[in-house]
Amino acid sequence: MSLSDILGSALSGMNAAQAGLRSASNNIANVNTPGYARERVSLQAGVTAGRVSGVLVGEPERVADRFLEANVYRRSGDWGRADAVATYLDRLQTMLGAPGADGGLPARIDAIGAAAVAMTGSVAGEQTVRSFVTNVQDALNGLQQLDRDVTALRTDVEGEVGFAVQSINDLLRRIDTLNESVARQSAMGRASGGATDLRMTAVEELSGYLKINVREGTDGRLTIETAGGVTLLDNRLRQLSYPAGTGVSQPLYPPIGIRFAADDGSLGAATGEQLDSPAVGGKLGGLLELRDRLLPDFGERLGTLFGGLAESLNAVSNAGTTVPAPPRLEGGTTGLSTADRLGFTGRVTVAVLGANGTLAARTTIDFDALGAGATLGDAVAAINAGLGGAATASFNNGRLILAATAPGSGVAVAQDPMAPSARAGIGFAHYFGLNDLVAGPGTMTPSGFTSGDPHGFPAGQSVHFALRDPAGRLLGEQTLVPAAGGTFGDLVASLNAGPMGSFGSFALDGRGRLAFTPAAAIPTAAVSITSDSTDRMGTGRSFFSLMGLSGESSGLDSAAVRADILASAQRLPLARLKTDALPGERAIGAGDNRGATAFVDQLRTAVDLGRGRVASMESFASQVLGRAGMDAAEAANRLTDMDARRSEAIHRRDSYSGVNMDQELAQLMVLQNSYSAAARVMSTASQMYDTLLGMVQS
Repeated sequence: MSLSDILGSALSGMNAAQAGLRSASNNIANVNTPGYARERVSLQAGVTAGRVSGVLVGEPERVADRFLEANVYRRSGDWGRADAVATYLDRLQTMLGAPGADGGLPARIDAIGAAAVAMTGSVAGEQTVRSFVTNVQDALNGLQQLDRDVTALRTDVEGEVGFAVQSINDLLRRIDTLNESVARQSAMGRASGGATDLRMTAVEELSGYLKINVREGTDGRLTIETAGGVTLLDNRLRQLSYPAGTGVSQPLYPPIGIRFAADDGSLGAATGEQLDSPAVGGKLGGLLELRDRLLPDFGERLGTLFGGLAESLNAVSNAGTTVPAPPRLEGGTTGLSTADRLGFTGRVTVAVLGANGTLAARTTIDFDALGAGATLGDAVAAINAGLGGAATASFNNGRLILAATAPGSGVAVAQDPMAPSARAGIGFAHYFGLNDLVAGPGTMTPSGFTSGDPHGFPAGQSVHFALRDPAGRLLGEQTLVPAAGGTFGDLVASLNAGPMGSFGSFALDGRGRLAFTPAAAIPTAAVSITSDSTDRMGTGRSFFSLMGLSGESSGLDSAAVRADILASAQRLPLARLKTDALPGERAIGAGDNRGATAFVDQLRTAVDLGRGRVASMESFASQVLGRAGMDAAEAANRLTDMDARRSEAIHRRDSYSGVNMDQELAQLMVLQNSYSAAARVMSTASQMYDTLLGMVQS
């Protein structure tokens, strides 16, 4: 080997040591930089004409493991979803209050039962009745506040969906810009560690919003897809397009579309792909699950509880009367017309009473005797004929009204003790809401319609349905447009023949409610009505309010204790009409509080709440609270697990690619010694050269 070869080898060794020292120093300087992967200088032997000629120094390379980085991305997606769900369910749990709290939902229902028991006591009086009425109104206020709180949570979630979409778009633009930088530097043979580190940090942040799959191409660019295979980034930038995200609660939200975009983020043509379910994972998936499934499910259970409570309380109040009897009983809007099938069985007594409770007139309507083809108009005519002008019955705009004729007289309705009247399991007065305790703009009882009844909706009106699977994914939509002159059976057949029919079947249950039975593969799929423009026969009652598809149609938002009862506890109908009294005999009397006992018994009686749920109000209230608490606890536990798994994945990644101070300091010593050795070789070669030069000169 010539002296020049020795000098060249020594010089390359010094350059290699200097490059190693720069990398080690850079590693030490970034020891606390999040996401930084340590550098390592690439060295290889230089070969010239078949002989080793020093060391070739390459560009610094990141020490990273793609599998470990991908594992962090997956765990971040799971953590993001768990964090979103746990945060909002914890807020919901806070709104419900602690178990056993005085202001909690079960406690409010229990207070109604306790007040009803107090009314049955021997010392019961106006104060105990007022306490009962106040507790009923307090329970309604509590249910309405919870309903508003759930709506507010959905509004907050929807607003956060918009922020999440914007953050995802910002990160995609940033990653696309870094992709360009990495690809350009790689093509020029330069180190791209800095840009790659920044890109990895951005991808990790993105993975918290969405569950993603990441692939690196030969040019160093990253291709990013959702877990479902929807491309978010490749050689072309894409952006999410979401027209909502304004923080407004809606029954059905539009999907999140994906569009091609310019480098500045301006949107171009649609890709034809969408993000429309919680399956996207990450924080966005958790928010969609809350907005589209978890919070609406709780709202539905809340509405179902209210519907059952109102039915229980009104069943008792409609079976009673006040002393003296009211001069007028005015029902709520039913959605019926006088031409509709009557549909009642059994018997009901309508009586006209004097101010002192004596019977002035009475008629008992035997609905079975009226015949199967009897109409509501026939029943009204029978009442008028039986009372002989002492009181009148009228039915207009879906409302039944009974009014006494003589000044000072009143009217009362009572079930026959041997064969009580019933339509959809509801008594005559209760069905029409003649003496409701809990009142609203319409009656709150099942409709009792059958498949053969005319639906009564004019042409041009429509109802929009949405079907979601257990994860909240939209399985299908359908707009039902009733044809003029059709029946409810025709509407059911149209639904079963539509796109949702392949996922289950629709039918009217025994109480006239529309029920959906999902297919065995998706046993917890649920249907909701997202918009409804129908109006049955001009009564103002829609398909949504009549069919009882979910608790959302219960009328909770506008319900209240009837104003006259709230103003005066004496208006609570606790007395019972003596149905076999003769004219001139006392048919009702002061001090009759048999209705109080009926309230106690009814609140403990299981009620058909629909969807296969049969429970007493106290039991169902506990179930609603318990289910919410269980969901919140499960979400908190899942967040703890996901946080631990993500931390473990980050630790494993950083243990492999992070900076270890001891190792770097040791490497500095090795490189310094290497530099010194190369310098000594160069010094020795220089001395040899000087010696040889001196020998030649001498």
